[in-house]
Formats: sequence, structure tokens, C-alpha cells
Amino acid sequence: MSGKLMMALAAALLLPACWGALALWYKAAGNEAVRALAALLWLLASVALLAAGAFDHRAAALLLFVLAFALLLLWWHSLRPSNLRLWAADVAQMTHGEVDGERVLLHNVRNFDWRSPTECSVRWQTRHYRLDRLAAVDLILSYWTISAIAHVLVSFCFQEGERVAFSVEIRRQRDQAFSAIGGFFKQFELSIIAADERDVIRVRTNVRGEDDYLYRLRLPPAAMRSLFLGYIDQANRLLRAPRFYNTITANCTTLIFRMMQHIVGRLPLDPRLLFSGYLAGYVYRVGGLDRRYPLSQLREFGRITQRARAAAADSSFSEVIRRGIPSLEG
Repeated sequence: MSGKLMMALAAALLLPACWGALALWYKAAGNEAVRALAALLWLLASVALLAAGAFDHRAAALLLFVLAFALLLLWWHSLRPSNLRLWAADVAQMTHGEVDGERVLLHNVRNFDWRSPTECSVRWQTRHYRLDRLAAVDLILSYWTISAIAHVLVSFCFQEGERVAFSVEIRRQRDQAFSAIGGFFKQFELSIIAADERDVIRVRTNVRGEDDYLYRLRLPPAAMRSLFLGYIDQANRLLRAPRFYNTITANCTTLIFRMMQHIVGRLPLDPRLLFSGYLAGYVYRVGGLDRRYPLSQLREFGRITQRARAAAADSSFSEVIRRGIPSLEG
């Protein structure tokens, strides 16, 4: 076998070898030491087969690797998501809803009072809403690391001033921390949480030190209603049939995009759908934000971080954070 062909074969085997090691590290049964050992043994076996393929046992080495990888894939596809685990407190309950004409009964709306990233007063509530009183929808982007990545919240306002925000989140267990790489490897289930704004925004701006921006969405009443019902439908589906979170395909941006595609029709694909920190630019491009102002000015208007920190104990938290953001009516 020529050197170039051998290098091509090595490169072809390297990707599944590395993928397999990561899959075992994140999902093999057992504690961290057991998972590390499983990943290491897989890598060593892959290297041994690759080395054998460099000499006189190429066909046998390749066949053994293919069989081993096939067995690994069978195990991988046997893994199933579950709603029955020891969950972290903030995702311990599952939001779900009942719709009766214009009336909506929303169960497990989170309304925690956060004192630190790990300490809070736990409150899960049942709330009532009327679809015919739905008045506005806001997009909130929360940044915690780099400008390309943000968590996406969508908040619905009703004519009486009541608000509820939906957040698509990882459903992690008590001993788990977020991992973007783990999100590719079935480490977390998917969760949709409905929450009071003073909980879900304030925990980010005031407790975790994130930087939040709020944008008013230009949506006709029918689209607002459909999006609200879309969240309820997705939450109810997860209650019946759990899903794994995926960093690319099932996250806080892609679920919203799919719902909006269903509501308004075909939307253009764009790299900003993967890099959620730039989502506001995409929404502006497709006409979903106030076009009277450039995006940079909307971003300046919508930076709510300092207002949220100042309004920590204010019962009018939602009104305070929106001061200075022009209404869509002008």
C-alpha cells in the first residue's frame, strides 16, 4: 500500500476512533474512572488495529475495526432518553399545558427566588392565560462567554401586563454541569421551562453575571398565538416522549427556528442560526425587529443587564428592564 493511501486510511479511521472514545467517556456506565478506562481502551485498540494495518494484516485489521465500530454504534443507538432521573432543582419539573379554546392552563411555571447559583427558594406554579389577551413577544439573548454564543429566551406579554418566558434548556442531573461537547454525546435530556421573568432573566444577569439584551419582535397576533401554542405543544411532547439535547440540532435556537418555519413558512438558512449570539442580526434581516432603527441602536436600547441588576427586588421587574426600549407602535 502506498504511503498516501496509508495516510488516507489512517485519517479515515481516526475520526470514528476519536468519536468512539468521546462517546464512551460521556455515556459509558460507571463512574468517571470507569468511563475514562473504557475510552482509553477503545483508543488503544484503535491504534493497535491501525498499526497492524500498516504492515501485513491490512484487511483483517480493517475488518476488525469495522466490526468493533459497528458494535459501538449498536450500543450507542440503544441509549434512550428518560424523564426519570435525579434532576437538578431548576429543571426538576417539566412545564406542560392544557388548552381549552382561548384559555391556557400552564403547569410547572418556575418562579424561583435566586440568592446564588446554587441557592434559591423553590416555587413551581400553575398559571392561567388567555390567548385572546396576548399582546407582545420579546426575544432575549443572554451572553455568558463569547459574543458568538448566547442563550435564547422568548417572553410573551398579555394585555394585563403579565409575562411568561420560555427557555429551551439542558435537563441535567444533580451532579452534572453544562458541557457543549457533552451536548453532542447524549449527556443531557432536552427541557422546555416556562418561567417568571424575574426568575429566568434575573438568575442570568444578577446571579450568574451574564449580559442580556431584549428585542421586541414584530409578529402579527396570529403568529404570536401560534408560537405560544408551539411552545406548549413541544413541552407536552417532551413530557410524553423525552429527547436528548444536542448542541447543534436540538437546542434553544433550532427549536424556535423550526416552530417559526411552521408558522410563517420558509425561512432562509443562515450561519447565525448555529451561532446564537448573532441571532438578533438574523431576525433583523428577515424583518422580525423594529426597522426604524439600525440593529446597533436596537442592541443599545435593549441591553437590560444594568437595569435588571438595579431592579433585583422590584416587583415591577419586567417593566423596569424595558425602560428605554421603544415600543413597536412608536
